[in-house]
Formats: sequence, structure tokens, C-alpha cells
Amino acid sequence: MMSRPASKPRPVKRAHTFEGSTLYPSRKSSLIEDARRDSASSSVDVWGPFGLPSPTENDDVFAEEQPSLSPPVVNGDLPKQMCVSFSSREGIGFGSLARAAKVFEMAKAKLLHVESRTSTIKEDGLEFLVQCDVKGVNTRSLVTSLQKIVDSVVIHRDDLPRRGVWFPRHISDLDKCTHLTTEYEPDLDNDHPGFSDKVYRMRRSEITRIAFQYKYGKNIEGVEYTEEETKTWGYVYRQLQQLFTTHACKEHVAAFRELERAGLYSPDFIPQLEDVSKFLQEKSGFQLRPVAGLLTARDFLASLAFRVFQTTQYIRHASSPMHTPEPDCCHELLGHIPILADPGFAQFSQEIGLASLGVSDDDITKLATLYWFTVEFGLCKEGDQVRAYGAGLLSAPGELMYALSDQPEHRSFQASKVAVQEYQDKNYQPLYFVSESFEDTKQKLRAFASSMKKPFDVRYDPFTRRIVTLDTVENVRDTARYLKGHFSAVTSALERITVR
Repeated sequence: MMSRPASKPRPVKRAHTFEGSTLYPSRKSSLIEDARRDSASSSVDVWGPFGLPSPTENDDVFAEEQPSLSPPVVNGDLPKQMCVSFSSREGIGFGSLARAAKVFEMAKAKLLHVESRTSTIKEDGLEFLVQCDVKGVNTRSLVTSLQKIVDSVVIHRDDLPRRGVWFPRHISDLDKCTHLTTEYEPDLDNDHPGFSDKVYRMRRSEITRIAFQYKYGKNIEGVEYTEEETKTWGYVYRQLQQLFTTHACKEHVAAFRELERAGLYSPDFIPQLEDVSKFLQEKSGFQLRPVAGLLTARDFLASLAFRVFQTTQYIRHASSPMHTPEPDCCHELLGHIPILADPGFAQFSQEIGLASLGVSDDDITKLATLYWFTVEFGLCKEGDQVRAYGAGLLSAPGELMYALSDQPEHRSFQASKVAVQEYQDKNYQPLYFVSESFEDTKQKLRAFASSMKKPFDVRYDPFTRRIVTLDTVENVRDTARYLKGHFSAVTSALERITVR
């Protein structure tokens, strides 16, 4: 449901360290927090906010022999939230998060936000960040228990000073934008169809390894899909193939048929991302990048600014082919990719990505909500009919039929209202928004994005693959010269056509 790239291994940034661990501020805001590592003052006491003693050179912080303390007090009040990061132990991967979740549960700490990413230190390792409600919780005992089952436990304060919002400036910076949300991982979610299927979970880990190891500039490693995986793909494919003519918007139908004519799409095999990426680049300038799961909104939207779409390679569990609450290759390839081949939609998607760069967390939430109700689950009118253009619908036969029936509520699309509309993401939507046309959706969303408060505007330079911030006279002048050249060419062309 939401893709990123770099030619060199990511360097480990060290703002300052305690007991060999990098200061790693809260990942609540995803991308922007990486910058906070670099700008944080070395005098900041990351332990103080939770009433815990600062470590000294010889201290073994939270060692087992230390006595358990009562809940720490800060300025006379108990802390309400704590942010802690840790890394997986060798060979355990997401299992470390499952074990840690049990510790939080036993300590009666309520999990508020969880993220994961590939380790910047351990090969094939994972790093996790957890934000939790710790009111009334013995935090020292909690951290001591965590240290027994995971590595590199670090507590972070969530109020480090910000000196601007970090975002990727070059397409290679997308290698830093791979933070995942973990709510649908089959290892952790007991409602996931694959939760009790050890073979499926192992297969998922095998495929996601490709995404964790991918770096900008590399070809995307292919996957040799099993007979069962291909069978699941074929079932979903044939169901949707029959529905697209009567349920999908014309742009999606046209691109889907072109993919079939090109020999890239068939119910008999699952396409390889590298092949589809080359097709997209020729059609709309978009390219694909493998991703290991559901990305955070800020990371995903940032990739669109570079015309990069993060794409999963694993497939949904065979027991639930008609619907999945998480992205899989059926969702990406059958739902998103066809319409991304349309130049107009590709431009629209990039504009959403550009609008997300540098905005506040609140605006990211609004943009992500708009994306959810449009690009993922949007409906639009075509003549006197209503058609789907949202990938969440165009990759799930069951919900596609449901969305265009009389069962759910349909409302007219108004960007300002949609941006604050609550939604759920595990079952069929009870509410869908219908636009007057596909073009109407794009215009309204553009208008909303332009109304958001930003410290500066940006543009993408396709030649250098960099984001140019329009915050200096020089950059604005360079942009004006660039646009003037294009405008002159268009004016000249119109004059020639008129003469004819």
C-alpha cells in the first residue's frame, strides 16, 4: 500500500553514544527523526525524562543486580509515555519483537506505536522502536526484563529540539526510508491468516530478505514462486480480470490490457518486479523498489516524490485470496501498477509525494488519509456509472464487488472532510467517497495540498534526481529559467499548429 533507494551501504550516524549504543530518537515521526540524531545536542540527558539515573563511564545501566524501583517521578508526576528501541538477537528476527511484546504486556505497558527496520549494525538483523503508555509501570523493571531477551535496549526522549524537518534530497536517500509498521506481520498478529502457518511465515522471511538487502542502483532480485503461490495469484487474477470491465475505471482497464499484450501479466505466472519496473519507466517514469512490508506513511509518500513506488513481493495466504488488510504482490501488481502506467495519474502521485516533504506530522496524517480514500479505496463517476480507481479495491475481488453495491455508504468527495475522516483497515470499508470524475479527484487533492503550511515549496529535478527546495532567490530563478524554456517550446508549437 505504499517504495525507496542508494549505491553505498548506509553509514551508521553517531550523534553520541552511551554504553556503545547510538542515540536513536523516537521514530514516531519516521523520516524526520533521523535528522534529529544529527542535530541533537551532546549534552542532552536521554535518561532524565523518565526519572532514571544518567549512566557514568563504569555504570552497567539497568543491570540485573540493581534493585527494582517504584515508578519514577518527573516534576512530581509519573511519566505517561516512554519510547524504547532495541535490536533482534541473532537468528530470531521478528520473533524478538514478539517476545518483547510479551514483556510489555506483563508489565501492563500499553503499546501505542511500533516500527521496525533493517539493522544498521547487524547483518540480517532488525531494529525495533516501541512507544508505550507507562503510567503506573515500573520502567526500570521493564527495561531490565527487555535486556534479557533482546539487544541494544535504549530509552529515548521524545522532545529533542528540531532544526527543520529532514526528508530525502536525492533518490539514493530513499535507502534511509524503509521504516515498517508491524501491525499485520504474520509472526505478531494472531488474526493474520498465516499466523499459525510456520511454513508460510518462513517463506515470507525468505522473500522479504530481498527488500532488506536492496540498495539504490541495483537490479531487483527475482523470486522463484512456488506452485501454491502461483495458484493463489491465478485465482485472484482471474476473479479480477472478469470484474475489471464492469467495475474498474477506464484508465486502469486500458493499462491492464497493455500489460497483458506486452506479455508481462498472465494468470499463469507472477510477474517479476524488475520487468514491471522497466515497463513503468517507459510509460510514466515511475520505477519499483522492493519493500518488506507496510511502510510508515511519511516514508511511503516521500518515495512518490521521486517517482518510486515501494512494492512487496510476497503473496497473501492461500486461505484468504479474496481480501487482505496488508499489501502483497496481488495488491501492488494488480491494483497499483496498471494505473501508475497512466502519465496523468503518475504525475498526480508524484505531486502527493512532493506535497508531503517537509510538512508536519499532522499534515502527513491528513495526506495519508486522503491517499487512503482515493488511491487505495477511491470511486469515481464515469457517465452514469460508478467505477473504482483505488488499488485496495482493484486487488480484492470481494471488496470490489461490495464497494460498488448498495451495502456501504457512498459520499461525495470533499478533500477537507475526507482528510479528517476516521477509517479502519482490517475489514471492508463501511464508507467510500465518490468523485465526479477521476480528474476531479486530482484537482481537489492538489488544491488541498497547496493549502498546507510549509516552510518552503519544492520541485523534483529529473536530470539530477534531486529535490530542489525553493527557499532561495537563486533556486527560484533557476526554476523560472527551466520553466521558461519549456513554456517557449510550447508557445512555439502552438503557433506552428495555428499557422497550419
